[in-house]
Amino acid sequence: MDKVEIPQKYPLAETFERVWSQALLAVSTAEDEATRCAQRMADIAGWSQDEVVRQGRLLTDRLTGHRKDLEHNVEEGVRRALSGFMIPRRDQIQDIETRLIRLAERIDAMGQNK
Repeated sequence: MDKVEIPQKYPLAETFERVWSQALLAVSTAEDEATRCAQRMADIAGWSQDEVVRQGRLLTDRLTGHRKDLEHNVEEGVRRALSGFMIPRRDQIQDIETRLIRLAERIDAMGQNK
């Protein structure tokens, strides 16, 4: 019986790359909005330039921490999701490729000895 292939609209790797890009865009947009909001607050509060810089650093540090947490959580979620698929790692694929090359060389050598 022939194997029926179900065409995928998007390959798995492209889908993950697209989702990851969208997540990073959302985080960048949120960071931009937070910066604008902080500037408006500084204007309303009448903060000095030094206070604006200090508050900006605090906000940047918090946003950086949240972004790292988000990246870690997304990567961990992807890792957990992919673990059930038994997808070989790059080094495993290279190992198999090396073994296939050696096997092909042995087969060629056997053919030349005949």
